[in-house]
Amino acid sequence: MVLAKSDVVQDTYLVGIGVSPGIGIGEICLISHRSTVDEWPIEADAVESEVARFHWAIDQARQQLQEVKENVSSKQHLREHLYILDTHIMILEDEMLVKGTIEEIQKKLNAEGGLKRVLSRLRQMFDNIEDEYLRERRSDVDAVGERLMRILTGEHDRPLSAIGQKSLVFAHDLSPADTMQMDRQNILGFVTDKGGQTSHTAILARSMEIPAVVGLESVTSLVHDGLPAIIDGSTGVVVLNPSAGTFKEYLQRKQAYEYLEKELHSFRDLPAVTTDGIRIALRGNLELASDFPVARRHGAEGVGLYRTEFLFMGREEPPDEEEQFKAYREILDEMTPHPVTIRTLDIGGDKFVPELNLADEANPAMGLRAIRFSLREGRLFRVQLRAILRASVFGKVRIMFPMISGVAEVRTCKRILKEVQDSLTEEGHDYDQEICIGVMIETPAAVMIAPLLAKEVDFFSIGTNDLIQYCLAVDRGNEHVAYLYDPLHPAILRSLKIVCDAARQEQISVSICGETAGEPLYTMALIGLGLNELSMNPAAISRVKRVLRQISRQDGEELVERLFALPTGKEVSALIYKEMRQRLPELFTQSII
Repeated sequence: MVLAKSDVVQDTYLVGIGVSPGIGIGEICLISHRSTVDEWPIEADAVESEVARFHWAIDQARQQLQEVKENVSSKQHLREHLYILDTHIMILEDEMLVKGTIEEIQKKLNAEGGLKRVLSRLRQMFDNIEDEYLRERRSDVDAVGERLMRILTGEHDRPLSAIGQKSLVFAHDLSPADTMQMDRQNILGFVTDKGGQTSHTAILARSMEIPAVVGLESVTSLVHDGLPAIIDGSTGVVVLNPSAGTFKEYLQRKQAYEYLEKELHSFRDLPAVTTDGIRIALRGNLELASDFPVARRHGAEGVGLYRTEFLFMGREEPPDEEEQFKAYREILDEMTPHPVTIRTLDIGGDKFVPELNLADEANPAMGLRAIRFSLREGRLFRVQLRAILRASVFGKVRIMFPMISGVAEVRTCKRILKEVQDSLTEEGHDYDQEICIGVMIETPAAVMIAPLLAKEVDFFSIGTNDLIQYCLAVDRGNEHVAYLYDPLHPAILRSLKIVCDAARQEQISVSICGETAGEPLYTMALIGLGLNELSMNPAAISRVKRVLRQISRQDGEELVERLFALPTGKEVSALIYKEMRQRLPELFTQSII
């Protein structure tokens, strides 16, 4: 049934995940992008033709993606993201996808049904991954699978490039290829049922500066073409059928946001220094060399967290030393003279290195992952260390070990690193003999022994995403307890202070590389705790710098003292918001930032 405008109650508010800031106001253009897939048995003599039909669909999908690449390669702001399309083309050749589907067809099942079963298995595999960024790579598999399904079923959606009037796009899901074809002049923003903060579609939306809200689950079943709507990509709020008063309110917010954006651009090249002269390093959290132009554009002073897991994804065997060396060198070439902190592999090997054939774990978050996996798989660990060390002569590299829970682990890592250094010396390879090593503080154990760990390493980096989950015993991906995930919980503030005090005592640097670092509302408190480095999504750097340049460390220290007197995260949050709104009303009024 097609809804009439009156069927949607005026000022219907929905809340999803805001993934690209900005406010879009306009009428909805509804895109389906949801295939209906049926399974049915086939006769034995039809298997060969069904396999051929599946191969034909792969060829068609590859051709479509190549055409998108050709169409967008002339767009300067999208060139750095063409690797996403290359990734999708590679997925089309993935053995687990192709061979798995053919094996299902050979069981006398139609191609759509076989593909559906294989995609279900792949999604389950990705859902078991703890790291949010890596878990979101499932969206790339979904995008490729959906493209193949539409080809096999003969379904066609309205192409986004053909939208000729200013609209808000509402869709079940949007692939990166769909997003790249958006005309920024006509697409005022988009909303999807599916998606997450770190999906490639979300990353593209931020790069293209298109307001976007994702993860609304079933919004496309509520709306229709031409329905007026408002989307706020900063807060995740979507308003359907807005009243005149709501329209006026959001129009004012939109004007204020766009004014602020122009002002923030002027901060890109200014130093990140407080009013009392404390210099804070603002770095980027990144995954691929192609992300680095974005980081530089936002004024990142190096990389505070380079996730190496992407190099190990979607392949039957791990990358060898030479492949890793080239990848790390490329990063250093891009970021020189700024430092790059390379985190060693932070994932369970069964998710990325199939031939290891590790058993499934009942509780992978507390199982064989991160440094535990690296120490067990010593050969893999040594190959990665060799590649990092060899690359270190081309720029300033720091090595960071993840999920440390004891001094013994650190000493074992240092011993292995020394053995690798000795072997490189014997082979005549150059490397940085003074390379800095650090650890991620993301377990309560690491917090409690921070004074001991600080004697062993050159720097700390606090991974607040995992620290909050482990400390509060909360899985933020579980909707039943996600409300307990609180970066401002008194236990978290006290944990941060313990770590910062330990680092100060041993005169080593301390940073935060979790999402907390990129939230401008927290900047003053973080500086007051004693952090001297913040690493974040590059898009957040200008906002954090804007705050940083208008506060002092002494102000931050005084704020922290007041925060420590409060018993609940809710009270802490209220005080921080009140303080920041009084000091910087232009930034913290009506959720502009």
